Amino acid sequence: MTDRIFTRESTLPHSPEKVFSWHSRSGALERLVPPWSRARVVERRGGIENGSRVTLELPLGPARFRWIAEHRDYLANRQFTDVQVEGPFSRWEHVHQMAPDGTDSCRLTDTIHYRLPAGMVGDALAGMQVRNELARTFAYRHRVTRLDLAAHAACDSLPSSVAVTGASGLVGASLVPFLRTGGHRVIEIGRSLRGPRPDRLRWDPDRKELDVGALEGVDAVVHLAGENIAAGRWTSARKGAILASRIGTTRLLAERLATMRRPPRALISASAIGYYGDTGDRIVTEHDSKGAGFLADVCAQWESATEPARRAGIRVVNLRIGVVLTPKGGALARMLLPFRLGAGGALGSGVQFMSWISIDDLIRAIHHAICDESLIGAVNAVAPQAVTNREFARTLGKALRRPALVPTPAVVLRAALGEMADELLLASTRVTPARLIETQFEFGDSDLETALRWCIGRPSVDPRAS
Repeated sequence: MTDRIFTRESTLPHSPEKVFSWHSRSGALERLVPPWSRARVVERRGGIENGSRVTLELPLGPARFRWIAEHRDYLANRQFTDVQVEGPFSRWEHVHQMAPDGTDSCRLTDTIHYRLPAGMVGDALAGMQVRNELARTFAYRHRVTRLDLAAHAACDSLPSSVAVTGASGLVGASLVPFLRTGGHRVIEIGRSLRGPRPDRLRWDPDRKELDVGALEGVDAVVHLAGENIAAGRWTSARKGAILASRIGTTRLLAERLATMRRPPRALISASAIGYYGDTGDRIVTEHDSKGAGFLADVCAQWESATEPARRAGIRVVNLRIGVVLTPKGGALARMLLPFRLGAGGALGSGVQFMSWISIDDLIRAIHHAICDESLIGAVNAVAPQAVTNREFARTLGKALRRPALVPTPAVVLRAALGEMADELLLASTRVTPARLIETQFEFGDSDLETALRWCIGRPSVDPRAS
C-alpha cells in the first residue's frame, strides 16, 4: 500500500529564523500537544538536531504505548524531520519546513508521509479517524504557534530569567514551556523536586525553607502554588489548609525575595475572582472592593501577604483568575464526562454569572503582566465576556453535540458540598478584565464557544484551512 500524505500550511508574520528558533527550544513539543490529547513527553535525548530522540507515552483505550521519534534532515533555520523509530504506524515521517515568504514573513509547512499497519485493512478501519485527528491536531498546532509567537513579539522586554512556583500544577505546566519557547530561562520551584539541576529549586514552605540565594539574578517570579480549593468539602481543617497554603507560602516567598541583594523586578502572584464575592448582575472591575464570604477573605489575605515584596520595591501584580478552561483539570475537566453522557446542565438556577478564561489566554496574560511595567496591584484574568451558568452549559453541550437539559438543583449541591457549593458553584461573579484591556492585551479566546471547541478538539473552523 502506498503512503498517505498529510499537509498543513500557514503564513506567519515572522522570519523563518524566529519560527525555527521557537520550534528548536525546550518546551515546543509540550506547547504543540493539543489539550484534548493525553500524550505525554517522557524522555528526550538532545534537541532537534540529527540523531536526537524524543519518547512520548500515548493512550490507546485503557492501555498506553511508547512512540519514539528520531530527528533527521536538520537544516538550520529551514527544516527538520521526525521519523518514527517505534510506534503505532508502519511508517511515519514528519517534515517541518520554514520558508521565507516576502519580507520578514514565513511559510510554515508540516508534511507527513504515513502508513497504517495491516495495509488496506488498517486503512479501512482507522484511516478516516487518523486523517480527522491529523487535521484537528495540526489546526491546533499552527494556531498555538501563531498566537505564542505574537505574544512573544509583543513583549520583547520580557525578563530573561523567570522563577515559577507551582510549576507542575495545572497552570504552571503550560506556563513553563511557553516561557522556554520564548527563549527565557525558567527556574521551577517545587516541594517534590529532586536532583542538583540549575533549573529546579526545592522549597518547603511548612518548614520555611527557601534558598533565595539560588534566585539571585532572576528577573521575575510567578507564584502559582496553593492548595486546590475544590478538592474536598470545606471542613474547618480544610479551610485551615487552604488558608495556610496560600497565605503562608505567599508571605514566605515575599519576605525572602525582599531580603535579596538584587531582588526580582516583578512578582506575579496568583489570586482569584472569589475576592469579589457574589456580585449578582453587577459588573465588577479591579477598582471594586472586597466581597463577603470565605473565598473573599482568603483572597484578601492572600494578596496582602505579598506586601513585604511591595515594600522592598518589587512590582507586585495580584492576578485575580477566573474559571480556567482546560480539559486537563479544574472545572471543565469535571464537567466533560457528564456532559458527554448527555447528563449535563445548569447548576442551581443557572442565572449566576461565570467569569472564565482559556488556559492559553491565562498563560499569555501572566506573560503580559511580567512584561508590562504599568501593571501593578490587582489585575483580573478573565475573558471580556462573562456568561451565565445556563449559557455556559448550553454552549458546552453544543460544542460536544449533546443536550444540556439535566440541571442540578441547588439543594443537591448544598447537601453534597455544603458552603463550597454556595461560593464556588452558585455565586454570581461578573468580572471584566479592565486592566488587561487598558494595556492592549490580545485575547486569543474571547468567545466562549470558540474557546471550548479548541479545548476539546472540535474547532468551529474548517481544521484543514490555514
